[in-house]
Amino acid sequence: MAKFELSAFTDEYSSSIDQQIEGMLKHGIHYTELRGVDGQNVSVISKEKAREVKAKLDSNGLAVWSIGSPLGKIKLTDDIEKHLELAKHCAELAQIFGTPRMRVFSFYVPDTDNISPYRGQVMDWMGRMLDVAKAEGAILCHENEKGIYGEKIEGCVDIQKTFGGEYKCIFDPANFLQSDVKPFPDAFDALGDSVYYMHIKDCNAAKTIVPAGKGLGGIPEILKELNKREGQMVLTLEPHLKVFSGLAALEAEGDESVIGNTYATSEEAFGAAVDALKAIIADI
Repeated sequence: MAKFELSAFTDEYSSSIDQQIEGMLKHGIHYTELRGVDGQNVSVISKEKAREVKAKLDSNGLAVWSIGSPLGKIKLTDDIEKHLELAKHCAELAQIFGTPRMRVFSFYVPDTDNISPYRGQVMDWMGRMLDVAKAEGAILCHENEKGIYGEKIEGCVDIQKTFGGEYKCIFDPANFLQSDVKPFPDAFDALGDSVYYMHIKDCNAAKTIVPAGKGLGGIPEILKELNKREGQMVLTLEPHLKVFSGLAALEAEGDESVIGNTYATSEEAFGAAVDALKAIIADI
């Protein structure tokens, strides 16, 4: 039986790190997948700021599960050298935060239905990013995402096989659905053995983000399968139930998530996401 532990993109509760901590304590969430810090993306904060945030988390008995970096969210025509400098900075921040993990992507490609022409460059760049991370003791965790090489099953499986599991697999059901891939059983059957942790985000047939279990992501079924494992399984909530500060900066130009905005506040939307996931876990 797995031990499910909750993490969250707490910047969806508030842009303020102090209020993020309040939200974590309120909802019994031990980990944050740190992405937005007082209005800045985590990748650009200073080491001094990172130490300040770490001290606040420590004093409340909380921890960073993973750095929610934007690494790998550039085009193949962009400057990889500059991006590798950012990767090094993120890895140094991860050390300060006391986590080896960094969420990453596999670069935007012109055609996600025909990724083979871009494979050589993508794998070269991913290899170089991995080398930078390993030199700093960091673990790179790849998330399936719209528009990147690893958008669909083929690309995600290729990354796992090519790097022998050195790139850990983050499984995001809603991102698969928004790319017209069935998360369960199709994607999970292909990737399930390599799933390191999950992003809990669901969406319906209209591709509108909804609370976990209310869409077509197969989250209850996936968690039942993961529950057959032994040991820790971290589930990072990514509510996306209300537009929040910094959302636009996370998405590719012209490719916006459909957010229902059915909740009055970010705090209410965050709470609904937590409650929906806890209900699924309780029913397993």
